[in-house]
Amino acid sequence: MNPTGYREVPEHGAGLVCSWTAALPAGAEPFVQRVVPDGCVDMIWSAGGIHVAGPDTGPMPAAVRPGAEIVAVRFGPGAAPPVLGVPADALRDGRGPLRDLWGGAADALADAVAGAGSLEERRAALVAGVRARAAVAGPVDPLVPVVVAGLAGGSVREVADAVGLGERQLRRRSLAAFGYGPKTLQRVLRFQRALGLARSGVALADVASAAGYADQAHLSNEVKALAGVPVRALL
Repeated sequence: MNPTGYREVPEHGAGLVCSWTAALPAGAEPFVQRVVPDGCVDMIWSAGGIHVAGPDTGPMPAAVRPGAEIVAVRFGPGAAPPVLGVPADALRDGRGPLRDLWGGAADALADAVAGAGSLEERRAALVAGVRARAAVAGPVDPLVPVVVAGLAGGSVREVADAVGLGERQLRRRSLAAFGYGPKTLQRVLRFQRALGLARSGVALADVASAAGYADQAHLSNEVKALAGVPVRALL
């Protein structure tokens, strides 16, 4: 078990990629987790209520206090704005109360989560509340999956041409959906692909090639820029 007892549960629908829980025993030392950019937005419940995190452009420290219990859901890139009711660039590099976005509905959801019994029941209550909200929210921008797929192997100009938009229009749509312009989104998604490969045991020279970096030095520089530490510190 890691220091925070972190556990992820895959999710489908409502724009979610997973839900997660974390707990730190009362007698443990305080723990600070380095959160790195992934293009996602998290909605996080703790005893202090529910807050919204991300999308990030650089590393963010997340302190976990002894005795803390946390449950959260994670929206995939581009999926959060319809549910939260604001464009993603309004949330970029931010941490703020859900109440600022949902008003009293955020308090009601926080109370429902707090009133559940176990940590697992609280996780389920948060997921259920988010799914209910997503069911009456507007649709995700249809460009989201096209842009994510296109940037995995093409340039920003190629993606703009493929979707029939100018680069400025694509940037505006990307900022609203992802919180990033397409170039930054491409860097973040490439970084996450590289991190996944490295954590699976692939040699870093091969990671660089497979993830689309010019070479291992390019990989190292990008990881340091986005995560603030060398890639080996993230493994």
